[in-house]
Amino acid sequence: MKINSIKLNHWIEPEFIAHLLAARFGEKGLSWLDSNGKQNAEYSFLGVNPKKIISSNKDNSDNPFEKLAQIDQGFWMGWLSYEAGSWIEPNNSWRESEMATLWIASYDPIIKFNILKKEIFIEGTNLNDIKEYKKLIDEINIENIKDGLNKNLSFDFSKLNLDKKCEKFRENVFKIKKLINQGDIFQANLTTKVDIETSAEYKYLDIYSKIRKKLKAPFGGVIIGNIDGEKEGVLSTSPERFLKTNHAGYVETRPIKGTRPRNTDEKMDALNAIDLITNEKDRAENIMIVDLLRNDLGKVCETGSIVVTELLKLESYPKVHHLTSVIRGKIQKKKNWIDILKACWPGGSITGAPKVRACQRIYELEGFDRGPYCGSFLKLDWEGELDSNILIRSFIIKKKKIKVFAGCGIVNDSIPSKENEELNWKLLPLIDSLR
Repeated sequence: MKINSIKLNHWIEPEFIAHLLAARFGEKGLSWLDSNGKQNAEYSFLGVNPKKIISSNKDNSDNPFEKLAQIDQGFWMGWLSYEAGSWIEPNNSWRESEMATLWIASYDPIIKFNILKKEIFIEGTNLNDIKEYKKLIDEINIENIKDGLNKNLSFDFSKLNLDKKCEKFRENVFKIKKLINQGDIFQANLTTKVDIETSAEYKYLDIYSKIRKKLKAPFGGVIIGNIDGEKEGVLSTSPERFLKTNHAGYVETRPIKGTRPRNTDEKMDALNAIDLITNEKDRAENIMIVDLLRNDLGKVCETGSIVVTELLKLESYPKVHHLTSVIRGKIQKKKNWIDILKACWPGGSITGAPKVRACQRIYELEGFDRGPYCGSFLKLDWEGELDSNILIRSFIIKKKKIKVFAGCGIVNDSIPSKENEELNWKLLPLIDSLR
């Protein structure tokens, strides 16, 4: 497959081009893997008007990993839901979701943004299509698009019930601690969900533009699925990369565990960061997930090749500090990116340890489906390299309903009131981004 590429003459913000192409082709089927240009996220990718769509039913009646095996060469973007785990561990209980378990589409051409170098490329197999995109972008009216971004989006926050949600969350922290003390599990990632409604069926891209003004993230973005004409969207401000492969045959994962809030006072902000990197509970939580992911990668990597290249590294974002570790391994020659996904699904940082038992306890305690939340955005490029995130700090949208999710890792040393504070550090900025 020959890939043609044209570089644009000047920089235009990805947001403006996303709105331009959505106006031209419609937002159904749009995939925009957004980036802040930091934390190993140099590039952003945009595709509209899919050439082909592959999806897996919401009732888990067909295997999403078998569907992924149908992918041919091209440039693919989409999502895989948390409940795809039902095909990895069928003896566990899994909830049905109203969202597609798998939605992934091929795009040709695609727009590739180098955020650091301020460069834009249009890539694809058909040079005439690339030139058409270039002509459309060259004629962009940025001022008109800016005016359109100032729309007044009205949201109904009356169903948040934050106090009730927090009370339930604390109760579940106690239950997890009891399970840990009984030796049932070592750790579980407990999440919660709040519901927000819109006064109209807004464009999902407009909602994402509102969110990213406050919460631009290295592995965020918006994907708008289109199954049988029905629109559903996943909007994310995720800071966490899940799995990335390269041509040399290596795979990398970057789990995040450990959180502190940012502070506008520089001294207090520094103290929060110091407290995070020296806290035994947070360090133990991160290391536990590192061990879990080393074990997962061991199923598909060559013996002795798995190394932890970074351990407990501080990464700072607009609203929070995090601890991040990096694990790499050499992929076995007979394994491919689907084998890697299956070996590591669902992600260890959003399940717990041991993973299968933690997933069972999550099912019993949370009482709702996660859907794409705690799943992944997936990107498979022209050369067959996989990149993916963990869909934390995310919004799931269908019709006029928005589900907002956040969660915390619970270990034996967890203090329920402190875990509730951490939940609020993560959840409240998401809610506030819609105000």
